[in-house]
Parts: sequence; C-alpha cells; structure tokens
Amino acid sequence: MSARIGFLGTGLMGSRMARNLLADGFPLAAWNRSRAKAAALVQAGATVAATPAEAVSGADIVIAMLANGPSVELVLFGESGAAAAMRPGTLFIDMSSSAPDTARDQAKRLATRQIAYLDAPVSGGTVGADAGQLAIMVGGDAANIDRAKPVFAAMGSPLLVGPVGSGQLAKLCNQAIVAVTIGAVAEALLLAAAGGADPEAVREAIMGGFAQSRVLNLHGKRMILRDFTPGGPADHQVKDCTNIVNAANAAGLTLPFAEKALELFKDLVAHGHGALDHSALLLEIERRNAPARLGSGPDKGPG
Repeated sequence: MSARIGFLGTGLMGSRMARNLLADGFPLAAWNRSRAKAAALVQAGATVAATPAEAVSGADIVIAMLANGPSVELVLFGESGAAAAMRPGTLFIDMSSSAPDTARDQAKRLATRQIAYLDAPVSGGTVGADAGQLAIMVGGDAANIDRAKPVFAAMGSPLLVGPVGSGQLAKLCNQAIVAVTIGAVAEALLLAAAGGADPEAVREAIMGGFAQSRVLNLHGKRMILRDFTPGGPADHQVKDCTNIVNAANAAGLTLPFAEKALELFKDLVAHGHGALDHSALLLEIERRNAPARLGSGPDKGPG
C-alpha cells in the first residue's frame, strides 16, 4: 500500500510535485495558505486540508514545499501545530529552500517527537517539476532516504549529499551558480545587442562552446523574448543569495561573485520586480546601462 502523504505548500512548485505524487497513486492530503491552490488538486485525487495539522494527521510522510525556512518553522512549531499533529514514526521531508542551520535545528526538535527528518531541496524549476525530473539534493540518514525513494521517484532523482543540513547546503551551491550565471548571461546578451550583433544568433553560437548551460538555454531565451513570467521569482533569489552569503561567512569564506549577485537581485526587487522570474535580472543590468536595452518588445510577467 502506498504511503499516505501530507503535502504542505501547493504553489508554483508544490502543486506540480503533488500532482506527480497523485499520478503515481499516493493518497495525498494537501494544505496551502491560499485554499484555492490546494483545491485545484481535488480533481487529481487530493484531499484538501483546512489546516497544516489536519494535513499531517495520519500521514506516513509529510512534505513541505514552502517559501522559506521561517515559513516551515511557523507551520511546524507555530500556531499551526503541524509537528504536534504528526504521530511518532512519521518522516518529515523539507523540500523548501532554507538555511542549513535551520534544517539541523528542526531535525533535532522533531527527533524529540520521534519524527524522522530529511532536508531535500530541489532544482529544475517548474519545467522539471511538471516532468517529474527535479534534481533532489538530500541531507539525512540513508535509511530514511531508502524509505522515501518511491516518493522521490515520482518527483525526480534524489542524491544523498551528506548528513542533515547538507541538502540545503547543496541547494545553496546550486543557487550560487544559477544566480551568478544569470547575471553573466544578461550582461553577455546586452553586450551583443549594444555592439550591433544579433543576440539570439550570439546565444545560439555560444551554446556550442564552453558557455553552454541550462541558464543560457532557458533563461537566455526568456531574456531575448522579455518573458519574465515566474518560474523562480526574483524575491526568492534574494532569500537564497542571502543564505549563500551567510553560510559563507559562517565558514569563514568571502564569495565576491555571490555577494555581487545578492546586491543586484536586491536592487531588482527594490525597483518593483520581485514577482518576476529571476531571469529578469536583465532589467537591473539594463537599468544600470540605460538606455541600452535587449530588443524592443514589451516585458511580459505575471497576469
């Protein structure tokens, strides 16, 4: 019999992940702060829970896909009371993106309730979530990962990267590369346009060389089309970059590229673009180089 899933957070990513779990036959109770987003899963077979506590009650495995670490903290240990509603022996999997220290602290507190813990943030965006092809970076005990394998298989490919907290650290490494590369792609395409070359042709040409990357492929295309409909919102990138810099400081490191990326994304959000896709960092690069612009089309975004 399939494990019963309590799923907390059915936004852009969580809704897609939950649909794949339902398609694989897992009984699933969904909760989201905006009830309508959870209700959209009813036709796929989900039960809608009125509260986080209701969603996790009786679940074998609980998955959180929330905005950040503080959101998970609030749902687990705040008035929502999800931790208190989970029975001993439940496996809690935090697939949100947060700080490694947060993961370690939550794991310790849940262990006092005999609740197992994995931190398992993901990469691949909404495209990967739709296809069930997310990269899942897992921190925790191998025995708990074995228990979660059928669940992970519905959403993507898991890889153990170390003890609890290591999944979040791996996600920060991923986000450092993504954030810096988005900035590099934006600068390169703006340079191509300003110098008189065809940015789309330049992008295609360099896709065959060392500059080839998923960011150049997908986000470079977004920039050229000026389509900033969010997959990964820019304000989430600020959160991730802040965690990257904080983790570096805790390790006694200085990461100048990550620090610059944080500055750029903060300025992008400060100028009203926090809800746009993180590829919209192009807009901040353009603002600093006005009137230079990539293309002449209108910007597209949410709604």
